[in-house]
Amino acid sequence: MGGLIIKSTEAINQKDISYNMKYILCIIYALIYLVLGLTLDSPKNIFEGMLIILQEPSVLMTDYIEIAGRGAPFVNGGIVTLMAIGLLWVQKIDITGVAMATLSLLTGFSLFGKNILNVCIIILGVFIYSKIQRDKFNKYLYVALLGTCLGPVFSFLLFDTPYGLLGRILLSTTIGLLVGMILPSVATSLLKVHQGFVLYNVGFASGLIGTMLLAILKAYDIEVQSRAIWSEGNNLIMGWFLFFFFIITIVLGYIYNGRKVSNLKNIFAYAGKLMSDFVALEGFGITLINMGINGLLGLGYVLLIGGELSGPVIGGILTMYGFGAYGKHIKNMLPIFGGLLLGSIVNAWTLNEPGVIVATLFATGLAPIPGKFGWPYGIVAGFLTAIAASHIGMLHGGLNLYNVGFTTGIVAIFLIPIIEAFKKEDYYEA
Repeated sequence: MGGLIIKSTEAINQKDISYNMKYILCIIYALIYLVLGLTLDSPKNIFEGMLIILQEPSVLMTDYIEIAGRGAPFVNGGIVTLMAIGLLWVQKIDITGVAMATLSLLTGFSLFGKNILNVCIIILGVFIYSKIQRDKFNKYLYVALLGTCLGPVFSFLLFDTPYGLLGRILLSTTIGLLVGMILPSVATSLLKVHQGFVLYNVGFASGLIGTMLLAILKAYDIEVQSRAIWSEGNNLIMGWFLFFFFIITIVLGYIYNGRKVSNLKNIFAYAGKLMSDFVALEGFGITLINMGINGLLGLGYVLLIGGELSGPVIGGILTMYGFGAYGKHIKNMLPIFGGLLLGSIVNAWTLNEPGVIVATLFATGLAPIPGKFGWPYGIVAGFLTAIAASHIGMLHGGLNLYNVGFTTGIVAIFLIPIIEAFKKEDYYEA
């Protein structure tokens, strides 16, 4: 183990899209979801829905579509994504695969837990950490953006604790900032633990922080109640929207890739371990094609099994789509889906249950395992993730939105040593 990731000659010779054009496309992406929200409901309902979203404790699983209507959650997602793009621009960070994965994830999770209020406190905490370390903030910006999965910590303490307004403001702000300040160091240390086989490294770190915080809150008789709020009846509108959105992504990628798809096989050759940035490795155009394929896979799977396109499920599909730029492709994800299918066959669960669908979509964060070791290990990883995800949420009480990300970290540190003990071959590491 320990091979190098080498950019293909084809990608090196490819004229890539300009820095500014990538930002323009990202802004258009965010505006699409903002405009979608504005067309799905009246201005009055959207305004009222935004107020509901901002005042929600937002712990898992709180589907904003169910509690605030269809329009407000997508407006919220568009605004949160635009805020993130603005930070990337101010910090002069090029749009590569990790940026595209992060932005898509932010959009998706803004449908069920992140909002324009609770993300800011986590980002500010990470900013303070960078100043304490006397480092540039851009070094930690992705951790800050991904770490907004702990936004419910702030929302819960501000809106759902039995104190006066001033006490709730002081408590939520102090704890929210502290969470952001400790997140970078925890996330960095855990990367070594799972060896890059977990694409949701910040989710793993956030799960540990959420678990410790829940224990502290319970010691002071503050109870956090997880939720199970899901929306239904969105399949027709959201199904067609997502279908055309992913098709357009593929067409756009085809154009930017010189009207060819032959180099898609280069992406499929990567195991997908962190840090497999497909934009940097293979180019922007072919990465867009891979992202669109991932999105169609997630959407097709949900509709095929008769699932509902709720906020969390759409978030899972958009995460698969985004991480098509940063580690995931159809070849290393299908074995994970196979593990969930196996669980259904042996009657461990029903495939179209909301929680199982969400676990399936996000379990693809372990795609590097089958990518590295082969499809049988991917089936095992998917099976174990689905079993564990429904129980691990009680550890952090829903304070960490990346519950399956936390679960994949636990599964990886359990499974990887076992795989390596019985599989001695020296694989090329991509």
